[in-house]
Amino acid sequence: MRNETRNTVLGEAVDIADTSAKRRVGLLKHPGLEAGTGLWILPCESVHTFFMKFAIDLVYLDRKKKVRKVRNAVPAWRMSACLTAHSILELPAGTAARTGTQAGDQLSIETVAE
Repeated sequence: MRNETRNTVLGEAVDIADTSAKRRVGLLKHPGLEAGTGLWILPCESVHTFFMKFAIDLVYLDRKKKVRKVRNAVPAWRMSACLTAHSILELPAGTAARTGTQAGDQLSIETVAE
């Protein structure tokens, strides 16, 4: 996942949660997120961090992958939503700040065949 506006990389290994089962589990079973990893949840306009063991950055995207909202270092036991979002990118805490990602930025994704 790349921020085209800032010419930065948000993650080299971002999983996609595009089924009901994958969206339900999300990052709940993970002990943490390594730098360069993340989870792209679609479709999705809200998430919770109940039962999570670590803080995450949330980047809300519209259908064209334009950033609508950024929440930095969201701790456990929180809820967050953006009604204009089509998907949410969950990243290690600090990623959005490190890359300068903010509302209005344009992201792109490059899919790599397994």
